[in-house]
Amino acid sequence: MAKVILINGSPVYYSSPNGTLISFLDRLFYSAQYDMHMKVGAGVVSARRGGTTASFDVLNKYFSISGMPIATSTYWNNVHGFTADDVKKDAEGLQVMRNLARNMAFMIKAIADAKEKYGLPKVEHDSFTSFPDGK
Repeated sequence: MAKVILINGSPVYYSSPNGTLISFLDRLFYSAQYDMHMKVGAGVVSARRGGTTASFDVLNKYFSISGMPIATSTYWNNVHGFTADDVKKDAEGLQVMRNLARNMAFMIKAIADAKEKYGLPKVEHDSFTSFPDGK
């Protein structure tokens, strides 16, 4: 069985992820027929200076609403630089990305092992909160 992961990556524009990516993710996560429960996800962002943590938060919300475990690292999953060459100089950011990759690989293996031994957790979908009567 193929292991499925999802890594959302975006440059930071005006302290948020790229609008085209957000539009795509909105449509993907709303309309996907594929069950993403217990598939590992990670958000990764790149910026010249600021806005990375806000963008990182936006990308990770897609995973949490879909029952996807979020891979973490040793700091926020971001790199800094104005150009690709600048990013190559971000030693700490690159270290974070390497740690993220190792943690993600571990999570994928651990979930696959647990699925084989215990099965996946049951997901309830019976309740839907709506208050059309205004009460």
